[in-house]
Amino acid sequence: MTKLQQSGNYEAPLVEKGTRGGTIIRIVLLALVLCGVAAGFVLFQHALDNELVLGLLGILAMVGIFFLVSSIIGLVEVMPQSRSDELARGFLANHPDGILITDAKGRILYANAAYGRMTGATKASNVQSLEALLSKTRESTEALYRLTTALREGREGHEEFRLLQPIGRTTGNGSGAHWYRLKARLLTPADSRKGQLDIWQITDITSERDDQERFFRELQNAIDYLDHAPAGFFSAGKKGEIFYLNATLAEWLGIDLTKFVPRSVTIADLVAGEGMALIQSVQAAPGLKRTETLDLDLRRTNGQSLPVRLVHNVSATRDGAPGESRTIVLARPKGGEGDQSASAMRFTRFFNNTPMAIASVDGEGRILRINAPFLKLFAGVVSRDDVDNGIELDRIVHDNSRQHLMHAIAAAKDGQGDIAPIDSRHPGDENRYVRFYVNAVIDESDEAPEEAAIVYAVETTEQKALETQMAQTQKLNAVGTLAGGIAHDFNNVLTAILLSSDHLLLQARPSDASFADLMEIKRNANRAAVLVRQLLAFSRKQTMRPAVLNLTDVVGDLRMLVDRLISGTNVKLEVDYGRDIWPVRTDLSQFEQVLINLCVNARDAMPQGGTILIKTRNVSAEDAGGFHQTDLPAEDFVMVEVSDTGTGISPEIMDKIFEPFFTTKEVGKGTGLGLSMVYGIVKQSGGYIYPESEVGRGTSFRIFLPRHIPEAPVIVHDAASATGAPAQPVPLAPVVSAPPAEDLDLTGKSAVVLLVEDEEAVRRGGKRMLETRGYTVHEAGSGVEALDILAELEGKVDIVVSDVVMPEMDGPTLLTELRKTYPDMKFIFVSGYAEDAFARNLPDGAKFGFLPKPFSLKQLAVVVRETLDSD
Repeated sequence: MTKLQQSGNYEAPLVEKGTRGGTIIRIVLLALVLCGVAAGFVLFQHALDNELVLGLLGILAMVGIFFLVSSIIGLVEVMPQSRSDELARGFLANHPDGILITDAKGRILYANAAYGRMTGATKASNVQSLEALLSKTRESTEALYRLTTALREGREGHEEFRLLQPIGRTTGNGSGAHWYRLKARLLTPADSRKGQLDIWQITDITSERDDQERFFRELQNAIDYLDHAPAGFFSAGKKGEIFYLNATLAEWLGIDLTKFVPRSVTIADLVAGEGMALIQSVQAAPGLKRTETLDLDLRRTNGQSLPVRLVHNVSATRDGAPGESRTIVLARPKGGEGDQSASAMRFTRFFNNTPMAIASVDGEGRILRINAPFLKLFAGVVSRDDVDNGIELDRIVHDNSRQHLMHAIAAAKDGQGDIAPIDSRHPGDENRYVRFYVNAVIDESDEAPEEAAIVYAVETTEQKALETQMAQTQKLNAVGTLAGGIAHDFNNVLTAILLSSDHLLLQARPSDASFADLMEIKRNANRAAVLVRQLLAFSRKQTMRPAVLNLTDVVGDLRMLVDRLISGTNVKLEVDYGRDIWPVRTDLSQFEQVLINLCVNARDAMPQGGTILIKTRNVSAEDAGGFHQTDLPAEDFVMVEVSDTGTGISPEIMDKIFEPFFTTKEVGKGTGLGLSMVYGIVKQSGGYIYPESEVGRGTSFRIFLPRHIPEAPVIVHDAASATGAPAQPVPLAPVVSAPPAEDLDLTGKSAVVLLVEDEEAVRRGGKRMLETRGYTVHEAGSGVEALDILAELEGKVDIVVSDVVMPEMDGPTLLTELRKTYPDMKFIFVSGYAEDAFARNLPDGAKFGFLPKPFSLKQLAVVVRETLDSD
């Protein structure tokens, strides 16, 4: 190694000295010689006759010119390169950090003066490698090994380590422990044949480390002081998530700091009552900060409230978005009765925790003060800044109610009492409702009061919804009662028409001119009977035969029928079956009518085509509340949804769709009883139906039927049997059988029938029809008359056929009285209502047959015959 006398650096020659300069000189001399040859060729070309010699001299001349130009270019290049090397060496020589350059084998090629001073080398022969210097301690050895490995893998890096003594010093000969930062980089020389070089840069960072440790000690002291300060403190992020709270606040709230996880708690979790509205009302301008003092309650972990005063500091980003916040929590002084500060805080606490929104206004209607519930109720409409700027109350009232409210404030200013409340829509949401109460401020002092009125506001959205729903329910119930009464009377008329037409048809021959007219009468009477059944379905008094059903099977069986109903249109049917659907109990045929009616309506609502979706699913009691229906109880249901992508239903007529005879279809294309029937069947099955629609996007009907849970069999013990057996259930009414087979004998066989009917036309028609079948018929116009006839006949009656609704004594009462004397007598009820509409008035275990009105002669004969033949 040689020592650079001027710079004091320690280096080994990276390039052989003089090699490049000598090469350039030789090239220049050769070029000059060849140029001389070219000049001689020009001067003596006439004296040379040999063509070969001439050609050779020409070539030498061209080569000489080429080398001359190359040498000139080489000289131009050499000059900047030499200057660059000089600058680089000067930079490395004067660098404050120690610089060491080694080859791939770790041999030292260059070391600057700073490296020598740092390692204690006074001359070139004393310069030591890093491996020799850092191998004395495990920490520095591992750091050097990691960096060397990284360089061999083509990566650069840096390490920091601590030595008990400065580098190159022996134990007890230095100034104590030192910190060093060692960086390793790769250098690729211009001559790639020399291989890559390693540049090592070592820096003494002891002073920097001392400053850092001093800063962290001071920071820890500050945190320790903040943790045990006499005031609480918490810091929150942009979304209100708390990432720090001190020990004082944690103790006040009962929070275990050892279990506290930053960002696991929000400000809303700590604030009680409506205090969060106050905190959210403090908003900073874009790019600025804002501090407000708030009196509110915090929530302890045991649920108790902690009254505090917050010094709440918030920030905002440049675009106005909420930033981080820092809050100091001061415990409110308890104070005595004369402590005005404590009294003011106590009032503020009560004021902000009332369940009503409160605002005080002056005589001009300007808001003077508001509480936290007021900010929450009118969030987005009024803010704390608005109140500070003197916003008028009419600015936060819906246009439709503004004049009424201002009149009420004027009346309060005049000292009037008993000001009527004002119902209004919410100014920020048309679907919400608010009720305002205005009270005058009574001040007996001579000074003009600052406050003219106190305005209380309560949200009545849910109350309005309940009132609307109750009104609609009452309306439907009233219409249903009317429809049921009309249907009952109409059934009697239809029964008389059908029985009379059957009687005439028995006497007429198909070739008679009147036969076709009689058939038309019967056909139209049957059509009218269908309408009556729909009315009874709406009024929930129709005849139903409930059975336990699996709706997956019901929908699957109906799919083919619905496909036929929508064939020829651009409507597509999709079915989404739920898994493991619970059983329900309803009338199969009636529920099929429900689905068919809804699908037909969906088809008609999509004239340009679309999709009908039938979906089934289980809805648990926990999930029932998620549908936000106020009258849907928390029970297990099976939901059937029929939705379409059609024209939708406008909100103006949504409340009328279940009313009888209401239809939007053209004349002759609908009776308006379809959805009425659907509503009645669902309600009679104990279910609920809710429509949802959006104009232009489609309609959805959701039906909720109660989950059927089979009852366990009851074990009955009696004296005659030592072992119990499952009790056989007694049917409330035998199921009306299907049309009889052709070989069923419908003759009376001398049986005696007591026909009880208050409608004379029906009674007369029924008597005549049964007598044509061979029965002996006695008739009665009421239950009382029927008992008298039974007494006269001494009970020699085989079967009683009785109407349900009659004057003096109705059918159920007649059956009850009859069973006292004739417990085994056969009995048939005839009614336009369902049997469960009157069965509750019957004694337990009563057996009877049932025939719904209107009925034909054949149906009457079948039921009488089957009841007589039953055990």
